[in-house]
Amino acid sequence: MEILYSDRFLIVCVKPAGVLSTDEPGGVPSLARQALGDERADVRTVHRLDRVVGGVMLLARGADAAAALGRQVMDGSFQKRYLAVVHGAPEAGAGTFTDLLRRDRRECRTYVTDTPGKDAREAISDYTLLERAGALSLLRISLRTGRTHQIRAQFAHHGLPLVGDRKYGTLADGETPIALWSHAIAFAHPDTGAAMAFRLPPPRIDPWTEFSAWEETAP
Repeated sequence: MEILYSDRFLIVCVKPAGVLSTDEPGGVPSLARQALGDERADVRTVHRLDRVVGGVMLLARGADAAAALGRQVMDGSFQKRYLAVVHGAPEAGAGTFTDLLRRDRRECRTYVTDTPGKDAREAISDYTLLERAGALSLLRISLRTGRTHQIRAQFAHHGLPLVGDRKYGTLADGETPIALWSHAIAFAHPDTGAAMAFRLPPPRIDPWTEFSAWEETAP
């Protein structure tokens, strides 16, 4: 696994698609230890990405750093932006989706619901249309909440299913990998407080090769 930055407080890495974010054999923290050459290193997950999603990811080294970075995730000062390729195009060039989401653990699926309840949680996603290519659109997405499968469920519900998403989208995409990428993160260093930002382009495979506007996006 590629390490973009590392010091004694944190690691910024490239999470491969298909790898779990959690600390278990083959998970991102385990792969980070292998990359560092230290199987006993205290590496902790700060935020999660869906298993099928790749891109830039932040890890903490030690309990104190994990707590400090975790507070940034909770208070919203930790910034994370995604790129997504979707079928169709949003009605507006930029906007916000606000929905109630309900998680069905038996089906491992998230649903948009109109019914409030203890199992319904608010989800807020901001998007900007960056570029169109035929029937596809490249979106930049930032989350104000962090619900399981939030982007995938919300955008499918609003008629913008992600390319390659066989759970919430269409099987017509075949074996195309899901076109959702953790593109940029920004946060304060847990020890020095210095502003840190990292950006990672999506892989040069279909459907990403249909677009170039992501090259001009900022963290």
